[in-house]
Amino acid sequence: MGFYKRTVLPFFMDKMMDTAELNGQRKELLASARGRVLEVGFGTGLNAPFFPAAVERVVGIDPNDGVQKRAAKRIAAAPVPIELRTAAGERLPADDASFDCVVTFLVLCTVSDLDQTLAEISRVLKPGGRYLLFEHGLCGDPQVSKWQHRLNGLQQCLFGGCQLTRPVRKSVERAGFKFETGHDFFLEKGPRFGTFCTTGSASKQ
Repeated sequence: MGFYKRTVLPFFMDKMMDTAELNGQRKELLASARGRVLEVGFGTGLNAPFFPAAVERVVGIDPNDGVQKRAAKRIAAAPVPIELRTAAGERLPADDASFDCVVTFLVLCTVSDLDQTLAEISRVLKPGGRYLLFEHGLCGDPQVSKWQHRLNGLQQCLFGGCQLTRPVRKSVERAGFKFETGHDFFLEKGPRFGTFCTTGSASKQ
């Protein structure tokens, strides 16, 4: 992993994703987290302050060990115990049915194999467990999706492999999840090609 991904990208993404609007989404999404929680794509720990007291412990995984220095301060200040491991979403270092809740927040756009990652999330969730997600992806509006396809290559080069053209809701449902809450919407700030989001809580079927 090169200098850009280990050092420059964590700094850039940390600043870009620490906004009042996204923090509001974090607070709303994580309010229902319970028990043992796995966060796939922990990054620099921007979600850490928002885990509620009902969470017993968080295991965060991220493939980029360059995030650890920035994440350490947020882990130390978090209201719940957090452990950070270096691992990829396609191969989660966890036993079957070992977590009450799995969280992803703007992560599915960068995993190398989306379907495998979702299969792994399903595998590690306990029966009755919940998958909490906030993700951006492909928009159903042809005028927006046209630009998403045009800019997808550039987006991947600049933002650590981030893709604009992944159909989040369809992919999650195809993996065997059913949305219990959630909706699709545009963030208030930012270009429409990069701000079409899906958020909510899903359970295994």
